[in-house]
Amino acid sequence: MRVGVLTGGGDCPGLNAVIRGVVRKAEHDFGDEVVGFLDGYLGILEDRTMPLDVAACRGILPRGGTILGTSRHTPYMVDDGLDTVKATMARHDIEVLIVIGGEGTLSCANRLQGDGVPVVGVPKTIDNDVGGTEMTFGFDTAVQIATDAIDRLHTTAESHDRVMVVEVMGRHVGHIATWAGIAGGATVTLVPEEPFDIAAVCDSLKRRHERGRFASIVVVAEGAIPAEGTISIPDPTVDEYGHQRLGGIVNVVASEIEARTGFETRVTVLGHVQRGGTPTSFDRVLSTWYGVAAMEAAHDRDFGTMVALRNGEVVRAPLAECIAELKYTHPDLLAAMRTFFG
Repeated sequence: MRVGVLTGGGDCPGLNAVIRGVVRKAEHDFGDEVVGFLDGYLGILEDRTMPLDVAACRGILPRGGTILGTSRHTPYMVDDGLDTVKATMARHDIEVLIVIGGEGTLSCANRLQGDGVPVVGVPKTIDNDVGGTEMTFGFDTAVQIATDAIDRLHTTAESHDRVMVVEVMGRHVGHIATWAGIAGGATVTLVPEEPFDIAAVCDSLKRRHERGRFASIVVVAEGAIPAEGTISIPDPTVDEYGHQRLGGIVNVVASEIEARTGFETRVTVLGHVQRGGTPTSFDRVLSTWYGVAAMEAAHDRDFGTMVALRNGEVVRAPLAECIAELKYTHPDLLAAMRTFFG
């Protein structure tokens, strides 16, 4: 059996570990061959490949990024894209495509499955917002990086009696912000799931000031939005793929805090630091497990499925169900987070 593999969407720690798991399972246990498509779906459209064997995957386990490259292109963005995908797969005798990606990449994979292209999905996103699975790889690494940054910001904030406002990734969900905020001992954490009242945020900071605690950390997810009728923010622009260009809310929040409280306030935007570099040990293990499980599903011809972590096990779930809706931060965890506000 010949299997195609691609990585799509944003890069993420653990991608190479998934590829390595797929290849090791294919070559050692099944005698199957794996072909990697370069730069996501663009590689299929342009017929750009690289052979993937155990030798090609040596040393990639701890490496961030993806040896295959990635992009946000999809076959449905071009004329005859679907026919091109089918023709390229037929030319290389590929019977199934293992697609490693997040919401957008997997939604495209599900559409391809419906159009007659056999696929197996692997959930990837540092945002941890793919449905059907308890955890996506890359999330643990992103949280650890954000937590380390918050730990460092505490000391400089305390030295200068400042408020530090930290922006982390999280377009539509606040998993990273919530976990890093709790782990880093943030004073306030703002997430997309709950529109925030800037007046309440400032009141919380003032209460700390009155107790003699002048240094505070405010964690803001890039997709956080103010409650209606409070403060206004510019409408986000949209990129060529239809995604909103988020970021900048942290500057609005910091400006409002300083103006309303009089506390010196500084901004830190972690940005792509969160998704770069080596994956944590947890993400290496989860990614490897996903890769092996995806290859097993492909070899079993269990197409249209996605590997998922559920109750401590990696299982197969219908891809269509997994991409039906985003996975938001659990309300109980958000409630626990609010316990430490102010």
